[in-house]
Amino acid sequence: MLKRPLLAFTLGLALAAAGCGDVQNNPHPAGSEYTNTLFVPFMTRSPRTLDPTSSYSNDETPYTYQVYEPLYQYHYLKRPYELIGRAATEVVQPRYFDRDGKPLPADAPGERIAESVYDIRIKPGIRFAPHPAFAKRADGRYVYHDLKREDLEGVHRISDFKETGTRELTADDYVYAIRRLATTRVKSPAYSTLAEYIVGLKDYGERIKAVDKELRKGLPATARDLPFLDFRQYPFDGAVALDPHTLRIRVKGKYPQFSYWLAMTFFAPIPWEAERFYSQPGMAERNLSLNYWPVGTGPYMLTEFSENRRHVLERNPNFRGEPYPCEGEPGDREKGYLDDCGKTIPFVDKVVFDIEKEAVPLQAKFLQGYYDSPAIERLDFGTSYLVAMSDDASKEREFKEKGIRLPTTVEANNHYIGFNWLDPVVGGGKTPAEAEAHRKLRQALSIALDWEEHIAIFERGQAVPAHGPVPPSLFGYRADGPAAFNPIVYRKGPDGAPQRRSIDEARQLLAEAGYPNGRDAKTGQPLVLNFDYASSSGGGKALLDWYTKQLGKLGVQLEVRATDYNRFQEKMMKGTGQIFSWGWLADYPDAENFLFLLYGPNAKAVTGGNGENAANYQSPEFDRLFEQMKYLDNGPQKQALIDQMIAITQRDAPWSFGYFPKSAAAFHQWVYNGKPTQIVRNHIGYLRLDPKLRGDLIRQWNRPVWWPMALLALAGFGLAFVGWRAWRRRELETAARTLAREEATR
Repeated sequence: MLKRPLLAFTLGLALAAAGCGDVQNNPHPAGSEYTNTLFVPFMTRSPRTLDPTSSYSNDETPYTYQVYEPLYQYHYLKRPYELIGRAATEVVQPRYFDRDGKPLPADAPGERIAESVYDIRIKPGIRFAPHPAFAKRADGRYVYHDLKREDLEGVHRISDFKETGTRELTADDYVYAIRRLATTRVKSPAYSTLAEYIVGLKDYGERIKAVDKELRKGLPATARDLPFLDFRQYPFDGAVALDPHTLRIRVKGKYPQFSYWLAMTFFAPIPWEAERFYSQPGMAERNLSLNYWPVGTGPYMLTEFSENRRHVLERNPNFRGEPYPCEGEPGDREKGYLDDCGKTIPFVDKVVFDIEKEAVPLQAKFLQGYYDSPAIERLDFGTSYLVAMSDDASKEREFKEKGIRLPTTVEANNHYIGFNWLDPVVGGGKTPAEAEAHRKLRQALSIALDWEEHIAIFERGQAVPAHGPVPPSLFGYRADGPAAFNPIVYRKGPDGAPQRRSIDEARQLLAEAGYPNGRDAKTGQPLVLNFDYASSSGGGKALLDWYTKQLGKLGVQLEVRATDYNRFQEKMMKGTGQIFSWGWLADYPDAENFLFLLYGPNAKAVTGGNGENAANYQSPEFDRLFEQMKYLDNGPQKQALIDQMIAITQRDAPWSFGYFPKSAAAFHQWVYNGKPTQIVRNHIGYLRLDPKLRGDLIRQWNRPVWWPMALLALAGFGLAFVGWRAWRRRELETAARTLAREEATR
């Protein structure tokens, strides 16, 4: 009575388990792995703002640069980085004028140029993504521009508005965006800098402040529903539309680096209709604003914003499409980066960002295939995977078996040891003789700091030694010139490769500096140098011991003064440090952005902390060349000046140049065109997927293992059978005893 149902249930469970072969642990909807969808995580929190006027954080760029189109962009494959048109038809050469408004030739000296005029042609036919702000009735009136608070009942996202519309992008949308930089309603990190360059923008900011104050009159300071500030009503001369497709921007003096600003989202177009739409009562409290729901012309549009949970970009149906590039740098063809030459981008239909608060589950899901990349906007994951592979043979085997791609690059950033030019021991010196002695001391210390060893130990090989301040991937770096060979610290080996000069040569320089064997030749006292270090920057005791050991090779004692970052910054601003560790990440890919770190007028102690010359380096010769170089466009003349400036810094050694860190992207084998970069931000549109390969491999890698369940079920059946037999035996024994008693009483 019990045996047959139990056996049937147990066998049924085992058979069901054995026959169920579908993936059971997929965090995404079943079957989505076979769709043309890119799955990537984001960590910690949702982006703070997607408003292009104020957005500047690294975690916001995967959204803003896909939705918005600044005037310019960087060529996806070329290195050194090259600006090309995005919404603009091309990168324009400005026209120059003197103080009397008279035209100047293109090669006019920078100091003669009073104004640069950029006339930028916008591509015709570009249209905004569908959005309710553009929806119109048959009579031309806007559907959603006169809403009342009660009209927003039940509305929580943009898709809750049923009607959408679009229109063509015009130069006026860029004019509106430039005027909006001056708004007091959002903080733009670009305003203070651009106000110094764009004609009239600083005064315009004061005017807008007064306008906004008048509009807010009578409202509480905490009011979220603010009257529409319509920038169309408040023009200024620095940015105007000459016609629907021509934008004019006027810039004070000559500022070649201004073109790089035009590739940032601060110069993304903003349609007035969106501002009008989002300014209506009740919108702010529902998070209906440009902070959460951007309105652009790029290849994607944001269709889901679930705060701290999920964000979704989907293909903009109005996007015109752009051809994938057919040129790159040497080696790109062999790496497959040119296989999609001429094909229309974007390739991916949808991008899904899911939050992952912890690194361990994120990595697990990546290795299972559920994320196509562990971080689409960062390159540190790829680097950490390369390090893990070098440490763990099983990791290396797993990554190789799964075909994970970890392409590397040397990006536009550096790490160096600086010598404070104001210091009486390692600084510039007060007399020619003192200056020469201090120079030899810095040169000796630079030889002793073995950066090749540092890279091997602390960077796990993921960096290259620096021979000057300008990193690879930028114009001005020469693979076989001054930027690639520092003759003060290195000599050429038999094979032509740089070899670090010997410690004996460093000791000789130290003796010539007045410190034979690390002791002051006059007093006999040991040379003790102070090393200021921001303890929050990581590294720990092992790294500090390494620095001490390096100078110990010369007999020099190093006193480490580790402080928190705020105290470290304060010492740098006051110029009271002696030797320090620091680095720089490029704001834009121009040699000027690194050489200005050594420009005298930028000295931190001179500018009250506003400059970035932390070494307080002063060289009239270097400064004179920098002032010429900063006005030049990339070309032979600029290269020649950069070569001279690098040679000066190699001789003077205000830095021990340290290293240029490597970066690595991380992609599964079914993701193509993933060239690592920290400069190109609209890179998602260039990525291509093979969804079938992904889906098949996910099923292979995550095939359910059911035999333990069947084994448990059989074990359960066995226990149940044993129990049943014991019960059955007791039942039979009880029945026999009962029968015996009955017979005895008859």
